[in-house]
Amino acid sequence: MLTKRIVPCLDVKAGRVVKGVQFLNHRDAGDPVELAAHYNSHGADELVFYDITASTEERSIMLDVVTKIAEQVFIPLTVGGGLRTVQDIKTMLKAGADKVSINTAAVLNPNLIQEAADHFGNQCIVLGMDVRRAHGGLVTWEVRTHTGDGVGRPTGMDAIEWAIRAVKLGAGEIVVNSIDADGTEKGYDLELLKAISDAVSVPVVASGGAGSLESFADAILIGHADAVLAASIFHYGKYKVSDVKQYLASRGIPMRPVQSPTIPSPTKGRGLG
Repeated sequence: MLTKRIVPCLDVKAGRVVKGVQFLNHRDAGDPVELAAHYNSHGADELVFYDITASTEERSIMLDVVTKIAEQVFIPLTVGGGLRTVQDIKTMLKAGADKVSINTAAVLNPNLIQEAADHFGNQCIVLGMDVRRAHGGLVTWEVRTHTGDGVGRPTGMDAIEWAIRAVKLGAGEIVVNSIDADGTEKGYDLELLKAISDAVSVPVVASGGAGSLESFADAILIGHADAVLAASIFHYGKYKVSDVKQYLASRGIPMRPVQSPTIPSPTKGRGLG
């Protein structure tokens, strides 16, 4: 089994990190730059920054905040929200992001995935999927867009089919955000995770529902996730990243060790120069 990753997520709205339940009723969790520096120094393997209302408000991502965060972290940084063009993606990579996450724009223009992968490489392009269970005779999941301030807009697209198509277009990683499980702390949607992980050849990141140490292990061992993303339980102090790593290691899951606090290098050389 390959080493698994622990990924704190910063959902940012109006310049502050927030967290809600099922994408609603957001409450404040702190300053994004301060939280980024904290996670950088306390064992996170990667960090995700989402400008959660950029697509809904039809505006560009908060470039100044991204730049400040990139200066504070020495771990891989993924940035998403409001990225609509190859130029938008280039701007984020130049600002210090290692990867970009595209969601709404990819649904509206699937060719953006291929164009971006051709320009910057598959390893830079993450497909973010906001997914809700569709209730019917069979268990299916529907992709949603414009989810920054609620459950978003239905697309009629099947999540598994969209994941397969996106990988063929060039997505190098998929973050599976379960709207149903988001913020509930009742565990990841394991059935959804396993279905997507088993259908694609790229890493899959579990998102939405982390609430117990066991839920992280379940996402990896049952859902076949390559990484686990969480927000509430880290932001509000229920668990530390080191707690999760120690527990997963005790379950025989290979983890990167928690290093001593890492000081960002002023010449880390990320981005496009």
